[in-house]
Amino acid sequence: MTVYAKTVWLDHVTDKPGLYVINDNHDGTWTITPAGKVMQQGTPQDQAHFNNIENGVWDIYAAFGMMFNTVRQQGWQLNETVATIDNSWQIASGSVDLTNARTYPCNNSKKSVSLGKNMGSTSYLVMTELVKSDGPVGDIEVSEKLVNGFKLAYNGSAKSATIKYIAIGGTLK
Repeated sequence: MTVYAKTVWLDHVTDKPGLYVINDNHDGTWTITPAGKVMQQGTPQDQAHFNNIENGVWDIYAAFGMMFNTVRQQGWQLNETVATIDNSWQIASGSVDLTNARTYPCNNSKKSVSLGKNMGSTSYLVMTELVKSDGPVGDIEVSEKLVNGFKLAYNGSAKSATIKYIAIGGTLK
């Protein structure tokens, strides 16, 4: 595919626009010529210039076709990926009450959470949300993931906190 070479079109300009000189050729024909001095030579309206336009239109048409085909193939791949995710990913959710009996900055709020199902692998995502607490919770930490559970903790000074979680993921085929 070639890269389109833009044509800069110029108008034909004379110092006497709209006026013409008519000459009799004495053979039954007449020659009509723009009158006056040429101030700017116009771009020729010929095969080379019009074919350049056609080549540009074709380049756009071909590029659009390739782009459309790529988008269509990516759509198919996305549909296959979604079907794979739908068939292999697991979702588990719940709520956990955590307690901390130590004084800040120490914290012993870590607790094991059972998912109640086998996620297929440890490559799942755990999203958390603080529901309630009796003080600053700090960061909520997910650690030690197993195929059927993980550990949940917070690192702030609160004595208790309730955390909602949702685990999404598993094994992609």
